[in-house]
Amino acid sequence: SKVSLVSYLKYNEAQNKDEQELALKELINSLKKHIKDLSSKEYENIQEVKSLDFVLMFIPIESAFMLAASNETTLFKTAFENNIMLVSASTLLITLRTIENIWQYEYQNKNAQLIAKKAAHMYDKFASFVDDLHDIGKNIDRTQKSYDLAFNKLSEGKGNLLSRVDEFKTLGVNPKKTLV
Repeated sequence: SKVSLVSYLKYNEAQNKDEQELALKELINSLKKHIKDLSSKEYENIQEVKSLDFVLMFIPIESAFMLAASNETTLFKTAFENNIMLVSASTLLITLRTIENIWQYEYQNKNAQLIAKKAAHMYDKFASFVDDLHDIGKNIDRTQKSYDLAFNKLSEGKGNLLSRVDEFKTLGVNPKKTLV
């Protein structure tokens, strides 16, 4: 937001100290009024606009900025309390660069939070996958044990099926194939 500086012109054109003091009071009051007007608009609360918590109030004439600041010590405090940052030609670029850096940190921070969230989800998914592999291994072990038990009944244990079926040969059965 840019400030009107009509009272600063009056200050410079004043013929005597009284006129200067009156113009200076007008300048300070004008700046304070502009601070209050900007604050009442609550730009920082607009949901659709991603913004920081303050509005820049640009005072285009450096000497007017310095005159007001040196004669009203509470000007910066008043502005700050109303979420307004006073800037002049000499401080505008530095302020904008600072804001740019703050936004970069904000984006980096959001990215870091998103990365952490995705990493947590991936970790959980990986842990679930490892659990599934353990279950598969247990099932393979159970299957192997069942196979061994069945094979033992078929060919190795006492009274196994192969030896019993083989007894049919001694009884005169002539199969075409042989069992191993």
